[in-house]
Amino acid sequence: MMLLILSIIGLALAALFAAMCVVNLSVLRPPEGTGGDAVSILIPARDEAGNIGAALDAALGQRGVELEVVVLDDGSTDGTDAIVAARAESDARLRLVRGAALPEGWIGKTHACWQVSRHARHPVMLFVDADVRLAPDAATRLSGEMTRRGLDLLSGFPGQRTPTWAEKIVIPQIFTTLLGYLPLPMARARPDPAFGAGCGQLMAVRRDAYTAAGGHAAFAGRMHDGLELPRRVRGTGGRTDLCDATPVATCRMYATPRQIWDGFSKNATEGMATKRALPVWTILLFGGHVLPFLTLIAGLVAGAAWPVALSALACAMVLGARMAMAVRLRQSWLSVAAHPLGVMVVLAIQFAALWNAGRGRRAVWRGRDYGIG
Repeated sequence: MMLLILSIIGLALAALFAAMCVVNLSVLRPPEGTGGDAVSILIPARDEAGNIGAALDAALGQRGVELEVVVLDDGSTDGTDAIVAARAESDARLRLVRGAALPEGWIGKTHACWQVSRHARHPVMLFVDADVRLAPDAATRLSGEMTRRGLDLLSGFPGQRTPTWAEKIVIPQIFTTLLGYLPLPMARARPDPAFGAGCGQLMAVRRDAYTAAGGHAAFAGRMHDGLELPRRVRGTGGRTDLCDATPVATCRMYATPRQIWDGFSKNATEGMATKRALPVWTILLFGGHVLPFLTLIAGLVAGAAWPVALSALACAMVLGARMAMAVRLRQSWLSVAAHPLGVMVVLAIQFAALWNAGRGRRAVWRGRDYGIG
């Protein structure tokens, strides 16, 4: 009887995920605007000598829109600033700004974004991480889409480059939580700040809306700018939305298992890893994405027909939704085959982050450590 109950629970949770994915994939579209307002591409950079050259090539290669590119060097020690300075000598559209020391209570990237924003000259500011590679029409499509739809902020996750097995298994879980549990039609219909979401890797915002929301200074001590800025913009009456940024940008987020763990951990306590949220996320993710596979195995061993049938249907729903996601977002098939493992890794990171926060341990990122929790 218990196995049957667990099979029913897993099926219900799997169906919730699959249905939400179908709805969200049907409404999440690439930006299709053209023209639009002039764009300031803003790149905060700290020790990005291996990345900044390609990032500048992509940013300065934009077509169809008036633009400038401003790089904020945030105390780099690897020559990042010299690379940008040399490039700026031959291209008047590029400027290098040297960042000030990190004030008490600020997060490094948040402070860098705040500083570079104050040097933007154009109506639309496009914040781009140094590891993001923009397609040649990215700026015009994003700015044009904002104009076409009357948006104040438009963001999206770039297509994620995942050459290693660890990246293939874990990185796509970002989209599992986003497309599986954020009701995009409702987020668009309601101005509630709680529905605000974005990706800090690629975020376009109107300068006047940014200023009205207090910019990055409004959440100086918070890491998760992808959530904080859209919510602040909505809180001051602005309109925000998510788009499918796969065709307009790519990014290799983290290159090693250690970087994946640390990168997911650094802002975990601003998302899932809280005492209130993590139990809910555990039910949704473990119950809907791992439990059906466990009950299927248990049912086969026990020879229990109904648990096997219900669990098999649940597994098919989860994997079918993941296949649709993989095709649409150009993800590896390994990410589909190893989906339950990826979910377990993400949950392990969240529980570790909550444990560390409760013991006052500090998050470390880019050579800086921060209190967490």
